[in-house]
Amino acid sequence: MLSLLKIKNIALIDELELEFSHGLNLLTGETGSGKSIIVDSLGALTGERVSSDLIKEGTSQAQIEGLFTIKANADLHEIFYESGIELEDADETDIIVRRELAASGRNRIFVNNQLITQSFLKKIGAYLVDIHGQGEQTTLFNPSNHLEILDEYANLKTERGKLVEKYRAMAQIRSEIENLREDEAQKLQLLDILQFQVDEIGKASLIVGEDESLEEEKRRLNNVEKLSTLSDESYLLLYENEEATVTTLEKVIKRITELAEYESSFNEYGESLQTAQAVLEDLAFAVRDFRGSLEYSPERLEEIESRLAEISRLKRKYGGSIETVLQHFKESEERLRNIETADLREEELRRDLKKAREEYLKIAADLHNKREKAARKFEKETEANLKAVALEKARFEVRISSPGEAELQTNDADKSFTAKGFDAVEFYFSANVGESPKPLARVASGGEASRLMLILKTTAKSSDPEKAVVFDEIDTGIGGRVAEAVGLKLKELAKTQQVLCVTHQPQVASLADQHYLVQKAMEKNRTEVRVKHLSETEQVEEIARMLAGEKITDTARQHAKEMLMGRN
Repeated sequence: MLSLLKIKNIALIDELELEFSHGLNLLTGETGSGKSIIVDSLGALTGERVSSDLIKEGTSQAQIEGLFTIKANADLHEIFYESGIELEDADETDIIVRRELAASGRNRIFVNNQLITQSFLKKIGAYLVDIHGQGEQTTLFNPSNHLEILDEYANLKTERGKLVEKYRAMAQIRSEIENLREDEAQKLQLLDILQFQVDEIGKASLIVGEDESLEEEKRRLNNVEKLSTLSDESYLLLYENEEATVTTLEKVIKRITELAEYESSFNEYGESLQTAQAVLEDLAFAVRDFRGSLEYSPERLEEIESRLAEISRLKRKYGGSIETVLQHFKESEERLRNIETADLREEELRRDLKKAREEYLKIAADLHNKREKAARKFEKETEANLKAVALEKARFEVRISSPGEAELQTNDADKSFTAKGFDAVEFYFSANVGESPKPLARVASGGEASRLMLILKTTAKSSDPEKAVVFDEIDTGIGGRVAEAVGLKLKELAKTQQVLCVTHQPQVASLADQHYLVQKAMEKNRTEVRVKHLSETEQVEEIARMLAGEKITDTARQHAKEMLMGRN
């Protein structure tokens, strides 16, 4: 339910605050008084797009805010949970939606003071308000929307969800089959390319780290003379010379050992000195052996350079390292196997497609049967409700066309498969006796379409006490007894659901539980829109104006009083 609506700096509205209650809330006023601004502002709180052109001239910012009170709803809580936005877990929850508009175009949306996206607002908006206007007649005339209305009436949300999953699975398999069935020439060309790449990399027999070890060996071969000199000098200094490090260290060890006999504190160095001697001797022998292994080989150097050039070429061609080259090799082998086994894979996919199609048809057939059953019930309820809006002789039919059993066994039927099933639904209507029902768009007049839309909306949707429903001038083009019948239907709906209605019909206005008058006023050479909650006396004046026009007569006032007295 919408409890509070605040509008600031929108169009001709400076600042406006409206409190709504349960029942039938009516907005009336002369044409152009600003009623549509209020409805559009409410639409903005459900996720509809809002242009910065709506910002009041002379101001740079505007704001629309609404307070909605809703009962516990598992689906709504799930939407909040998935988006990481907190929602109070209570039997009844308040949701505050605020949209801030800026002339710079930097608009922001908040729910319970948490910044959100427009797509998120659109998701939750469906649980807060339903807005229906006369402009929706175009939507009603479009047969593609008739299936949605029927499914909403039949409450087929669960079945539709299952069907969507099966349809997507089927589409995914078909897509994979199409990818496999490439042009044969392209497949052969790709096969040659992949085979060449696999052979080229495989023949190289690359080893991770091989390039680094070869570079090191290359540096060694290019510096044999220098390495020989360094090795010889190192060995002499460590071991061969009379004053070699190892020889000198042996002398040091003897003296420290003798010294320790007289001063025990030097004993702790004995083990370290022995270790140092062993390390130096080991180093000396390693340098000697390294020197002995040094041998300049032009042939080996040429072999290394050739191998490095090959590795470098493959790295440039297939990646920046041996690891990436080998990864490309692995992927190419896999793609090659896939192409070579494409026929087998296609057979496997066709078996999967057959199974997926059978599963789809099973759910779609169940959905079709439920639609057929619901359609007959929907027809009866709609015709009964049409009588309540002075269309006693109207006939309404729901026609469902779908492939026959034999056709469903052929692939041609797949053309009619969608995520919604294989049914095509269209509403047929006749307002007059003796005329057979025809497609809705061809026979319904403006007034008849308005009434039919009201009936379809109220019949298709189960009452949702926590959600407000808005009817914006859907009674345009009707009057007298018909307008009264429409008003009574709105009043009936308002017993179980909050209804907001913009109307020009006094018969409808007289049934209001809460009546608001929208007016334009001039102040300081500026036009402003103001809204006033009418008392019973003021209601009489407003309904009299709607009856008589600009010049209100006593007769009109008396008629208005009588209408108000008989509203209950």
